[in-house]
Amino acid sequence: MYQVKFENVSKRYTLYNKPTDKLKEIFLNKTNGKQFYALRNVTFEVPPGEVVGIIGINGSGKSTMSNLLADVMPPTHGQIELKGKTALIAISSGLNGNLTGMENIELKGLMLGMTKHEIAELTPEIIDFADIGDFIHQPVKTYSSGMKSRLGFAISINIDPDILVIDEALSVGDQTFTDKCLAKMNEFKDQGKTIFFISHSVSQVRQFCTLGLWLEFGEVREYGPVEEVAREYNKFLKWFRNLSKDQQDAFKADKLKRRTTVVESTELGETYILPPLTEEELANR
Repeated sequence: MYQVKFENVSKRYTLYNKPTDKLKEIFLNKTNGKQFYALRNVTFEVPPGEVVGIIGINGSGKSTMSNLLADVMPPTHGQIELKGKTALIAISSGLNGNLTGMENIELKGLMLGMTKHEIAELTPEIIDFADIGDFIHQPVKTYSSGMKSRLGFAISINIDPDILVIDEALSVGDQTFTDKCLAKMNEFKDQGKTIFFISHSVSQVRQFCTLGLWLEFGEVREYGPVEEVAREYNKFLKWFRNLSKDQQDAFKADKLKRRTTVVESTELGETYILPPLTEEELANR
């Protein structure tokens, strides 16, 4: 039994060399550019009530994963099954900068199918949890990153989702708010809800999560009990940090090459995917 299932999921973007390339694709049904895989062939299942910590160095696809989990965007390939209502908590995620905090609360509630009466009942709890004072009546574009995170977290947890996706939302703000968020997340965990916790803090992941998912440049490197995954990830971090700057750059470049293919100008539907160019070939272009 699972609440979340990814089966051979990939998310691909086209990196256009110039704006006209995108117009050619739209109007002439031709494509020309690089195909970049933010995620490739990701497969895993999560039973109800588990807390999954998603870790990986910058550029590994963690934010893309959070958007797929929150059903914000579809995958390019593969199947995703989400059983229940999802909520994404990320810095300023889903907030309209031109609206006030109060207006954003109402907008978010209406988008989730809530009535104005239901929103009005929840609003005092959201305001109390966010604890941003009179700024609740000011446009969100005037907020600091911490204030945006506070409001986003307060809205998301009070709509009572079945699947909660937290993307670096605790990396800003003071420790008091972080502790309050962790306490609320523990309540969710006790209620048997499924939580995805995306963070650079391995210690927080080990403290809070039951499972670990290590993304390495768009692919799943490890998935399993959090202590085992965190231990292997820390070994990798130690190895990576001991590399020279040139060695780190070479390692990243090799991984980037594996995630990128080049598409010559062809009719869509009959596109031939070429292997990645070597550095020498790129230099001669």
